[in-house]
Amino acid sequence: MSMNLRKLITDYLEEGRLMQIATVKDNKPWVATVWYACDKNLNIYFISRKTRRHSLEIKNNSAVAGAIVKPHRTLGVKTRGIQFEGNAAEVSVLELPKAFNLFVKRFPKAKKFMKSAQAIIKNITDHHIYKIVPSSIVLFDEVNFPDNSRQELKL
Repeated sequence: MSMNLRKLITDYLEEGRLMQIATVKDNKPWVATVWYACDKNLNIYFISRKTRRHSLEIKNNSAVAGAIVKPHRTLGVKTRGIQFEGNAAEVSVLELPKAFNLFVKRFPKAKKFMKSAQAIIKNITDHHIYKIVPSSIVLFDEVNFPDNSRQELKL
């Protein structure tokens, strides 16, 4: 049975809500958990304060990796999860309205923190939107690919 890997990844990204993002500074890795949204091109957006360690590290080194795993009940059940690598940066002023609307559509309560795209542009809020452009996404999927559960999509 032929599976559409991109569709499976898109569906999984839409079902998940939280991701772990890894950054690095001076050969010291850091992992943070953030809420995320994604677009149809598999770009991943998250909100964070500019003062957070991962935000500061992204400013100096855009290379990131991450993982998204929905809860599993117990060890031994067929598992699914996503790992990715790519580059992250604060969303540009031009892209900010689109990213803001995408994120608030998924998480309406985020408007409480970010107020509006204009509030972010004018630094009225301390929350900002970051965009990850993945170069590779790995779907680990024992459900749909029991004989070869590691499926990689190069972007």
